Amino acid sequence: MTDKETRASILEALIIKSTEKQKVYQNTKKTFTILKKVLKQLETDYLKVVKGKVPTPVLPVFKERGPFDVEFKIGGDVLIFSMHSNVFEFDDNHPVWKTKYVDEDPMRSYCGTINIYNFLADSFKYNRNNDVGYLIARIFVNKDNHFFVEGKNQTEETVKDFAIDTVSPGVVRQIVETAIQFSIEFDLLVPAYEQIKVATVDQMKQKINHSKIATGKRLGFTFSADDV
Repeated sequence: MTDKETRASILEALIIKSTEKQKVYQNTKKTFTILKKVLKQLETDYLKVVKGKVPTPVLPVFKERGPFDVEFKIGGDVLIFSMHSNVFEFDDNHPVWKTKYVDEDPMRSYCGTINIYNFLADSFKYNRNNDVGYLIARIFVNKDNHFFVEGKNQTEETVKDFAIDTVSPGVVRQIVETAIQFSIEFDLLVPAYEQIKVATVDQMKQKINHSKIATGKRLGFTFSADDV
C-alpha cells in the first residue's frame, strides 16, 4: 500500500468512526433528556402519594447538577444519574460480541453510557467527602438508539434483546424505578468490628469537625454483581 493509499484509508476510517460515534453521543444525550423528564415526573407522582404522610426531609427531590449529572433524593438515599461524554467500546470477552446484531455490524457495539450511583443522602448533607457510593446500574445506548442495561435487579435479558429494544420514556421509567427500589431496600449495614476498632486522632478530629469518617451502605463488605 502506498503512502497515499494509507493516508486515504486512515481518513476514511476516521470519517466513518467519527460519524458513527457522533450518532451514539446524540442518542445518549437524547436518552439522558428523557431520563430527566422521567425523574421530574416521578418526583411529581411520588409527592402526590407521600406528601403529608412522611417527614419533609425524606420527600422525593429531583435536582440537576450540571449538563451530564442529575440527582434524585428519596428517603435517606440519593441516586446520581451520570452521563459520560465519551463513547465506549466493549472488551473482547463481553457478551455483546456473541450477538448476531453486533456481528452483522460491529459499529453497533459502540455505546454511550449513563451510570446510576447510590449514595447516602447524609453524605452530601454533611459534606462527608470520604463516604462511598455504589454503581447500581448502567445504561448503554448505541447509534441505532438501541439499548441494554446492566445492574442490580435489572432485566435478566441484558444483551439478549439489544437488537430489538429501543429507548422510550416507558422503558426508562422502568429502569429508574428498579434502581430506586433497589436503593431503598439496600440497607446500611454495621461495619465489621475489626475494621473500626481503632481510630486515629486525625480521624476523630475530622469526625468532630466535619463528620468525615467514611460511611457507605456496604463499607467493609464485598459489594459484588451477585449482591441483591
